Amino acid sequence: MRLQNHQATFAAYIRNPEKNPIPTSAKPERMAMYRELFFNNIEGFLSANFPVLHSLFDEQAWLNLAQDFFVNHVCHTPHFSEIPEEFLAYLQSERENTTDFPFLFELAHYEWVEMALSISQADALPMPLENLKTSALKFSSLACLLAYQFPVHKISPEFIPLVTPSQPTFLAVYRNTEDIVLFLEITPLTFQLLQLIDTQAEQLAEIYLTRLADFLPSISLDILQQNGFKILEEFVKRGVIISA
Repeated sequence: MRLQNHQATFAAYIRNPEKNPIPTSAKPERMAMYRELFFNNIEGFLSANFPVLHSLFDEQAWLNLAQDFFVNHVCHTPHFSEIPEEFLAYLQSERENTTDFPFLFELAHYEWVEMALSISQADALPMPLENLKTSALKFSSLACLLAYQFPVHKISPEFIPLVTPSQPTFLAVYRNTEDIVLFLEITPLTFQLLQLIDTQAEQLAEIYLTRLADFLPSISLDILQQNGFKILEEFVKRGVIISA
């Protein structure tokens, strides 16, 4: 218990030396060094994994954000590679700052998806295009379907939208056969079709298009199937849709 208490005191001081006492017998200069090492590691992972988000802040504002995360969020993983996901949880449920960008969480989530796909160990074999009409389909484990209020893929220091757009942004993000993560901005119709495949896997393409027609009674089934198969062909070529 004595060791555990000492560890708890040590960790509390490392997190927030302004509100916690220095551990008994510890030298201030050594504790300052430890704290700098810990914080720099955390801040470095955030900067590396959220480069666009980082670029929108001046240096002090970014350090303040990283510091707030470091002090207030209790991580539930010992793995550094999972710190970005912990940062998302912090932004979504714990961050309280009325001056934050309105797209802060959405942009961070988009960057996290890119990182997660780039390091994923999943396998996803491309499907031959000629099998499109005869194979049960599913969404690739190396692809994500995303919907945001803000056009997160366009945000940069030169473009910082502060008002929520009237139309949402739909994206398909995927890793290709050369292990490069790419994205496509897609229409609401394409999003609905891909969402059906993502949430109701292992059906034939024709079934998905028939179900899509239920949402769009103003469009004839023949036209919807003709255009729908063209959409599916494009995403089969990109490896977003594969055989189940």
